[in-house]
Amino acid sequence: MQFLEAFKLALQSLWANKLRTILTLIGVVMGVASVIMVITLVNGANKYVSTKLSGYGADVFTVTRMSSVIFSADDYFRYQKRKILRIEDYEAIRDNCTECSEVGALLDRSTNVVYNGHSSNNTEVRGYTWTMLALNNIDIALGRGFTPGDDEKGTHAAVIGYDIVDNLMPDGDPLGKEIRVDGIPYTVVGVGDRQGKTLGQSQDNWVAVPITTFQQTYGYNDSVDIYARAAGNAEVMERAKDEVRVLMRSRRHNAVGQPEDFEIETNDTFLDIWKQISALFTWIVLGIASISLVVGGIVIMNIMLVSVTERTREIGVRKALGARQRDVLLQFLIESATMSLAGGAIGVLFGVLVAKLITMIVGFPTNVQAWSVFLGLFVAAATGIFFGVYPASKAAKLDPVAALRAEM
Repeated sequence: MQFLEAFKLALQSLWANKLRTILTLIGVVMGVASVIMVITLVNGANKYVSTKLSGYGADVFTVTRMSSVIFSADDYFRYQKRKILRIEDYEAIRDNCTECSEVGALLDRSTNVVYNGHSSNNTEVRGYTWTMLALNNIDIALGRGFTPGDDEKGTHAAVIGYDIVDNLMPDGDPLGKEIRVDGIPYTVVGVGDRQGKTLGQSQDNWVAVPITTFQQTYGYNDSVDIYARAAGNAEVMERAKDEVRVLMRSRRHNAVGQPEDFEIETNDTFLDIWKQISALFTWIVLGIASISLVVGGIVIMNIMLVSVTERTREIGVRKALGARQRDVLLQFLIESATMSLAGGAIGVLFGVLVAKLITMIVGFPTNVQAWSVFLGLFVAAATGIFFGVYPASKAAKLDPVAALRAEM
């Protein structure tokens, strides 16, 4: 029996039992859809995070009191015991790090911003040194950024994100208008370019003020995050980090041989942590999805066994007409694989559509890659073949005389 003829017979058999075929495919569809959806979402998030972090440049590193990602309560409480980083630490690095081309400092908190009787919710208020806009990968779309004079004098100038413009002052030029942050008036001098969303959360809902003004308003007990750029190659970066490490250990009186009570992190650190988290998430969800595939495969095997029983006389007739065991085996394997492959195709389409729907609703990034589509189809076909071997083998081994005597 030719392969094409076997494929044609398989399609005819599936079409003759459309409802049963559809119900059989549900498990495969759900499993493949879950695989495609997770891979699409994780690929999109990986691409987005990599793009955003690479925008800071491979030559930027941070000095903070706590690690950017904390995996246990013990680590959190250990970090909480550390002394905070102060603005004087930033100034020491700025004045003494010879390998650092730019140094900035950042403070932030969430609050509401009011303009003309309208208020924003959960807006991030950032205290910036004048260099932080560039170090934070923010270009000025309108107006200007901060100047050294804003730092020194503690002016009430503000640079805002586009969420503030769109929600509070959509009409007219925002420059020169007065907004109130926790009741304190600030004059808008600039608007940052649109940053979009990260994992569904807007990156444009922020107001930046000079860090000196921020501390005058909210106090001096918040730990400062310090950013530094080491322009040059990897060796320059390492020298800059070592220089900052020695400087900070000296300022914080870390004894020789004792661990430092601050963190120095680069973009590679963030990317490695993110990849570990996304990989763990992917494997967990893929493990759950594999259960659906196994269930779907068992259902396919069950239906194929029923099909063998129903078509016993048909198998006997074909064997009597010269069909060999491998012909019957191939026919049922192709039927099983075709059924699961159809479910895989539907699952791929459904998984991509759900991922895109999530992007539309919450802004979570997606990235459909061809290899993930082929992987979904391959997994579906492999499931059908694996769970179709036993029913196909049973059909192939039927005695033609006994099969012809079977009742219809």
